[in-house]
Amino acid sequence: MGSENLSQDTLAEQLLELAIKSGAEAAEVYQSRSLSRPVFFEANRLKQLETNQSEGTALRLWRNGRPGLTVAYGSVLAEVMVEKALALSQLNLPEMVELGSNSGPSYPDLGESVPIKVLVDWGKEAIALIRDAYPDVVCNGDWECDVETTRIVNTKGLDCYYTDTTLNCYISAEWVRGDDFLSVADGQTKRGELHPEILANQILQRLIWAGENVSSPTGRVPILFTSKAADMLWGTVQEALNGKRVLEVASPWGERLGKAVVAPSLTLYQDPEAGPYSCPFDDEGTPTQFLVFIQNGILQHFYGDRTTGRQLGTDTTGNGFRPGLGSYPTPGLFNFLIQPGSASLLDLIQELDDGIIVDQMLGGGGSMSGDFSINVDLGYRVKNGQVIGRVKDTMVAGNVYTALKQLVTLGNDADWNGSCYTPSLIVEGLSTTGRSN
Repeated sequence: MGSENLSQDTLAEQLLELAIKSGAEAAEVYQSRSLSRPVFFEANRLKQLETNQSEGTALRLWRNGRPGLTVAYGSVLAEVMVEKALALSQLNLPEMVELGSNSGPSYPDLGESVPIKVLVDWGKEAIALIRDAYPDVVCNGDWECDVETTRIVNTKGLDCYYTDTTLNCYISAEWVRGDDFLSVADGQTKRGELHPEILANQILQRLIWAGENVSSPTGRVPILFTSKAADMLWGTVQEALNGKRVLEVASPWGERLGKAVVAPSLTLYQDPEAGPYSCPFDDEGTPTQFLVFIQNGILQHFYGDRTTGRQLGTDTTGNGFRPGLGSYPTPGLFNFLIQPGSASLLDLIQELDDGIIVDQMLGGGGSMSGDFSINVDLGYRVKNGQVIGRVKDTMVAGNVYTALKQLVTLGNDADWNGSCYTPSLIVEGLSTTGRSN
């Protein structure tokens, strides 16, 4: 199952032809096929192997300027899809038809598949490394290879497709010590190869830091967010950079182009060729582009789809993505990168006289206002530059925008968390409350 198969499928052409014959003035077909082969481990042992396949088709058309969208999964009849889309179009108000034309459909496939045996071996290796050091720890996890093919075709001549292969793994280590329960989890998303030794060492480092429970500081202390936890801060930033939020006058940065919005050490950007979340075109068929959003703290750009770009007078940035197959394209980020600093994680820890490391948390990030309050699921106290133990029953609260203006140091250990590539960082101005042991 690859891009060649999807590009030779005639369903898209049938849908477009039938839509025009039925009175539509424009139409678009979005197709997605995926193959996933997860390998599951439970209680330190291989539990099961699976193979999951899915295929979906979305037809969007306009008749008398009124849009209609319908979705089908698996084998479908073109006539049924067109009839449904036309019927739905009668319920919608007219809108401008914004479709891209062909800009070069030949894109290389991204990533490489690996055999299931390799996934199994990687999982066994990671678990063995952890349990060699901590025999009482119980490990669970999954390792998988995902292959997804995307094709977009429309009546303006657009026809582009590519296949994306990513490798994912996740492992959790559970440690019961009397009445105390500790769960440490981490994962990787890569192209080509996963690294079980690196993942195991990350888990082992957390288990060492959590060797004993200690009291938490209270008041305003420096907070070190590891690369695994730091993406909590960036969700608010991504929304503030969304062109749609600017149009809604919801973004606090709507009138701040060319002005400082965060600490001067921060540069935030997207790169179509970076990491496992790269993609050559968005869900409107527009080629994606390298784009710097904030450079040295100065706001440079917002991101948007075709409609948002036209309304902002900036044109699309190639960021029109569908939240789901049955959704219209809307501004979204395919990857988001924070330029790392030069300090190692150990260097960051040594900067703290008295502070907290936040590594896992319960609760979401801040809203558009930036205000947040999180419970620290896995955190550690640092005194005089040394980790002295795990903190429990601790909460951190503050404001994302304020915290990013009071950024102290960026680490050099950037890693992918979802589609966000972020290093560890130290911020000030956050409030900490905790229970003394």
